[in-house]
Amino acid sequence: MRQPLRFRIHVLAVLLGLFFNVSAEAAERNQQTSKPAQLKVFLDCENCYADFLRSEIEFVDYVRDRTEAEIHVLITRAQTASGGTEHTVEMIGAGRFDKIVETLKTATGSSDTDDIIRRQLATTVRAGFLRFLTRDSVPAGLDVAVKVGTESERPAVKGDRWNNWVFSLRGSASFEGEESSRERQLGASFSADRITPDWKITFGAEFDHEREEFDLDEDEPVTAVRREQDFNWLVVKGLGEHWSIGGRGDLESSTFDNIEFSISAAPAIEYNFFPYSMYTRRQLRALYDIGFIHSSYYEETLFGKTEETRPQHEISLTWEQRERWGSIEARVEWSQYLHDLSKNRLEVEGQFSVRLARGLSVESEVTASRIRDQLSLPARGATDEEILLRLRQLQSGYQYGFSMSLTYTFGSIFSSVVNPRFGQ
Repeated sequence: MRQPLRFRIHVLAVLLGLFFNVSAEAAERNQQTSKPAQLKVFLDCENCYADFLRSEIEFVDYVRDRTEAEIHVLITRAQTASGGTEHTVEMIGAGRFDKIVETLKTATGSSDTDDIIRRQLATTVRAGFLRFLTRDSVPAGLDVAVKVGTESERPAVKGDRWNNWVFSLRGSASFEGEESSRERQLGASFSADRITPDWKITFGAEFDHEREEFDLDEDEPVTAVRREQDFNWLVVKGLGEHWSIGGRGDLESSTFDNIEFSISAAPAIEYNFFPYSMYTRRQLRALYDIGFIHSSYYEETLFGKTEETRPQHEISLTWEQRERWGSIEARVEWSQYLHDLSKNRLEVEGQFSVRLARGLSVESEVTASRIRDQLSLPARGATDEEILLRLRQLQSGYQYGFSMSLTYTFGSIFSSVVNPRFGQ
């Protein structure tokens, strides 16, 4: 029995549709098979213009989890002696790039704009990817353009008339008010630094004055005044990749701490268990100093003193490490007055960020102090107003703090798309 013509045409159309769909899928599979796989990159950094790097460097695939990556790009930064920024880009291979590690550094000046910094950083990252792109052979269609200024285009260097010294001045003022209260704040700071591979010399001064007035239905408003002045200095001489010697000191005045004037100075020695050249990845530094502190007070202290000079020493251990699995920073500091060994202080602080598993990371921060050295506390104690307005330091045997966060992400492993709409 013959089928109706309309039915046969319908069957033919379905068969043709299936044929073209299967052919298109096969062609797409063949195209994907023949197309060279892009590098899978995990970008690991803080405040490194990550969105800009993703949008500017499009010949790689960015993944959200380091376990999916063929290249772990770890970017760290440090301040240079001139106030600029040095970025260290370390590219750690995995999978087919196992045991390949590329390290590049780029430095920018303190006057460089964000656009100059991020473009120079992007150029550095591109240059690092070339090692991985050309490991086996140069990919077809690879185009590299290199432009380096010639000697005639570079400004002539006639010597540094500042002899590596860098100076900084800052001033600030703020005023706030409402019907029943007013606040004024004035501040200023100055710094001078000279940093070379063998020497580190820094001076810094800071001045803050804050005044608050509160109308509490009294004849005169309640006035709160805080004054802080501080001048500190540090001189360090490097002795190879592990040892440093130097000295540091401080001049201070603080109404909060009941210190009218204080001066301290101490020679110091430091040992880094890792070479100093590895500072961007890991440091374990032990420091010891011994010196004196002379103080005069606004009011008589709990110990019946208005002025005293005491010997003091301090030892600290600092650990900083950043790896593909996360970062750890920890510090332990012990200080003690030598005239009375019971007057001492122990401080512990630590931060860590660890990727526990695929998509799972934990961050935590802890601080703790055991306090036995508050020599400047006034004998009379603090009034209610001074306590509420934080005008006086209070007697305390300890301080502590703790925070923790746990993050789990899942879904697509790729994170190459940047969408700036609505600023989110």
